[in-house]
Amino acid sequence: MEVPVSTRQKMRSQLPSHLPPPGPCTCPAGSVLLKDRIPEEQYEELAQRRAKEFQQYKARTTSVLSKLLFAAPNSPLQYPIQGFTVQPLTTTHIPGLALYAEQRSSYKVSLSVSKGILTTEIPAEGVTVQGDGQTSLIMESSSPVTLNDLLAKVSYTSTVYHIHTGDLASFQFENHEAVFPITIKQPHVPVLYDMGTDISSHVTIITKTFLRYTELKVLLNSIRQFYSNIEVIVADDSFEPENITGEHIRHYIMPPAQGWFAGRNLAVSQVTTKYFLWVDDDFVFTENTKIEKMVEVMEAVPELDVVGGSVQGNQFYFSILYEQGEEMDGGCLYRKSKGKFHSLPGYPECYLASGVVNFFLARTDAVQRVGFDPKLQRVAHSEFFMDGLGSLMVATCGRVSIGHQPKTGKNPDAARYSKFRASSKSDMTFKLLLHFFKNHLKCIRYG
Repeated sequence: MEVPVSTRQKMRSQLPSHLPPPGPCTCPAGSVLLKDRIPEEQYEELAQRRAKEFQQYKARTTSVLSKLLFAAPNSPLQYPIQGFTVQPLTTTHIPGLALYAEQRSSYKVSLSVSKGILTTEIPAEGVTVQGDGQTSLIMESSSPVTLNDLLAKVSYTSTVYHIHTGDLASFQFENHEAVFPITIKQPHVPVLYDMGTDISSHVTIITKTFLRYTELKVLLNSIRQFYSNIEVIVADDSFEPENITGEHIRHYIMPPAQGWFAGRNLAVSQVTTKYFLWVDDDFVFTENTKIEKMVEVMEAVPELDVVGGSVQGNQFYFSILYEQGEEMDGGCLYRKSKGKFHSLPGYPECYLASGVVNFFLARTDAVQRVGFDPKLQRVAHSEFFMDGLGSLMVATCGRVSIGHQPKTGKNPDAARYSKFRASSKSDMTFKLLLHFFKNHLKCIRYG
């Protein structure tokens, strides 16, 4: 069922005026059209709820600062084109305002804003000022030197408290007009991690376990073989939890069968170091599991948030190609296995990608901001990186490897584990419906 035309028109009329009209995206060949997975009788109501939520999302994330601005040729106006940032409700001098025009009997300029007021100093003789302390300021003088002296003293004060928004200032002289952005931003208080001098003060190892204590104990023993003091956090949602003890091990018991992402959230929430290393509970540390090498990359490239390694010499990584779509239809997404972008400067064996799987070092605060969706219990690998697209810088490096424990059949809970581990058709359907609403997708392809 299609959403009524009147609803489409209404939604489009609510778009911020500075944004270009949305266009359709192209679904890659082999994509799942998510609309087809929704019962017909539910689609119209669900689509309208999604559209309303999407409007609120845009209100939080879009800004007037995204408007496309063009500099007019041969303009006599000088103004800041980038980097003018003010704190909310704070008076700030506007740098660089000036007029360079040929000889005239009088020079008249105007400035106007919408989310603040403009002020200047008391003018000298021969200068008239209108609108001081208002949204529009007009200044006129027969002397360009005097006028420029006054322009150099113009200040902007935002009248809207917002932690990150913006204003557009219009600067006019005769038939010339320039528009420049003003960023209104509350500064962040830095949150720094004391790295200390030892790897144990740099990194916490975290894992999630469920009915696999035999494998977990092998993992923990292998960690201690190479890292005797590093902190290990275990999130455990087994039905009958065993007591996991040992120095520098924190064992958190969850309600039963909460799922992989809920366990990751719990574990990450307890990390106090700058980085954490995610490992599966059936991995095993080897002489090639050199955490220090991963830390080296992250410290050398501070823009990075995640660095993945290899599992038994195999790298698991992918790229995500995302195209925004029309307002009511949603976007098109393609997860391309083994997709990567280019090598990491200074580390030719490392490549930038969109996501990695199951063995990675991550910047704690960056991952905490994205989080793991606890609605995804079983079918959940690339979804975290989909949610983090545009927020997380990810690289994959084959220089650090971890082993994978062979299946020995010694786990007494192996059959029950497999029952919960295997995904059902309903799990896949749930995930696709979640992508339709939560990620505002029209279609998705896994490649």
